[in-house]
Amino acid sequence: MLTLAFYLLVAALFPLAIGTEPPLLARIGPGVIWVGALLAAFLSLPSLFSTDFADGTLEQMVLSPHPIAGWVCGKVAAHWLSSGLPLTLLAPLLGLQYGLPTDVLAMLVAALALGTPILSLLGGACAALALGARGGGMLLALLALPLFVPVLVFGAGAAEAQSAGLSAAPHLSLLGAGLILAAMATPFAIGTALRIALD
Repeated sequence: MLTLAFYLLVAALFPLAIGTEPPLLARIGPGVIWVGALLAAFLSLPSLFSTDFADGTLEQMVLSPHPIAGWVCGKVAAHWLSSGLPLTLLAPLLGLQYGLPTDVLAMLVAALALGTPILSLLGGACAALALGARGGGMLLALLALPLFVPVLVFGAGAAEAQSAGLSAAPHLSLLGAGLILAAMATPFAIGTALRIALD
């Protein structure tokens, strides 16, 4: 709920700060919604493994005979279902506030549907690397936010291209390729980082 509240506040405060001119709002809308989604997804990352780490559950899960990549995928999927999916579903409502046309709203939702799972996967890897480290919150921000930049650029770029009458296919293709690559590589990277954190 904190994640969704933050997302709604960020999207609602921008028009109050910069004015209510419809052309300006329609121009910045996709970027604002994407930045809000990125920061909201980041807010929930520190708790992805920290609670299980603190009470010893994570150590039991790592020592269990089940493949570590399997339950890591489950944890990341749960993170996306509780943060990325609600952010994606709320995007059309927020887009109406910025006066975005229907085709741009549809492209915005498609880009968020491809981009937010990447944020969960990359963020999960960074959360595992920062687990147990002194100043872990700052380390997580330094690791995750630069990795999120390409997702932000291609995600907001898809909606902007649609708004300009251009094809958004290249942006969506790059997001799709990034999602496949992240889904194949990050569960094993997260598993390795968790083993290192528990040693």
